Amino acid sequence: MLNFTAYTVDQIKDAFGILSGQRYEFIIEVEVEEDDELYTENGIYIRALYLVDEEKTGLLKYELFEKVTDRYIELELEDDELQAVENFCKEHVQDEAVS
Repeated sequence: MLNFTAYTVDQIKDAFGILSGQRYEFIIEVEVEEDDELYTENGIYIRALYLVDEEKTGLLKYELFEKVTDRYIELELEDDELQAVENFCKEHVQDEAVS
């Protein structure tokens, strides 16, 4: 199971005005148990792109990285973990306006 420990969120500016809705980039630091396949000694973080639009709201893309080295990790989250990330983004997307 994923334990979210820290995060940042920034709105991605559409310089050309061609994309609908608003996109946000989340950097979510995650703690995982040692027996989890995602575990690394250096820790991991998730880079997630989240869309807020009148027609569709949700997770567009995510990537996993090792914290210390910023090395891309070629693994996928399980369905429940993916849902947890999407729920986290949904709950915290408004934090960007505050920061």
